[in-house]
Amino acid sequence: MKASKTLDRRRFIQQSGLLMSAALVPFYGFPMTRSKKHKKYKMGLQLFTIRDAMEKDPVGSLKKVRALGYEDLEIYGYNGEEGSYYGFKTADFKKILEDQELTTSSGHYGLPAFFDRPEADLMRYVDQCIEGAHALDQDYITWPWLDPKFRNIESFKQLTGKLNTIGERVKKAGLGFAYHNHGFEFEDHNGQIGYDIILKETDPNLVKLQLDWYWVMHSSKLRPAEWIVKDPERFVMWHIKDMDKVTRDYSELGNGSIDYTTILPEAELSGLEYYYLEQGGNFAKDSMQSIADSAAYFKQHLQKYL
Repeated sequence: MKASKTLDRRRFIQQSGLLMSAALVPFYGFPMTRSKKHKKYKMGLQLFTIRDAMEKDPVGSLKKVRALGYEDLEIYGYNGEEGSYYGFKTADFKKILEDQELTTSSGHYGLPAFFDRPEADLMRYVDQCIEGAHALDQDYITWPWLDPKFRNIESFKQLTGKLNTIGERVKKAGLGFAYHNHGFEFEDHNGQIGYDIILKETDPNLVKLQLDWYWVMHSSKLRPAEWIVKDPERFVMWHIKDMDKVTRDYSELGNGSIDYTTILPEAELSGLEYYYLEQGGNFAKDSMQSIADSAAYFKQHLQKYL
């Protein structure tokens, strides 16, 4: 299912005006002026950052996460057949979160594993994800990845159909659905890139976007602010992580080359609802120390998003 011609016309008119406005702001980002309506956010963490700690001691790790000031989580690793997270039945994991006064607003679910499987299998898993997300009081189910063998233009076109189908199912269940980018979506395929196809061929009412700022800065010719202007209010979630100044690998916030004090746009333009600090690896010491360092930097320099 593709977005309707009406949506395309509306988006063209909307974007034309916003692109003209974007010419008046710095190329690197948008002004950091405080909005008149300052929304309160919970400082979020993508738990994949501390996957080693979660494997060894999930409950103890979550206690430390909360003590560092994180309030909201994005989870990963849902077992749909068993209805479990991190080895705990969903209801038990929910109780663990409640005991630590933690919430989870989104999950990276294993949807990519069903890319080349029959649609019936995919939708069966989608229904399991919906059940798990409802049980945890999550707002979003997120598609997190694409296998390397499917990173070509034809597969991106197939992907958009799957995203629309899933999004429709998820929306009917009262939840939101989003796509998370990495760097491969910005690779050039004879003048076409996958991310453009995703934006153009998915229905914005069904498929929202989770913008990974690191990967846009790492791999895209356009800056994050420019992508947001292309489709305003659709980028409902952000992944925030820094880039090593030498290796361009992940880094703790404040240690790398991405100046988040200048790059982050107004949340209203993005449509921001949730953000998650993340670091996939390359820890200065270990994962727990890294999330402590990133949290301290965020609380000191980016109070606007607290």
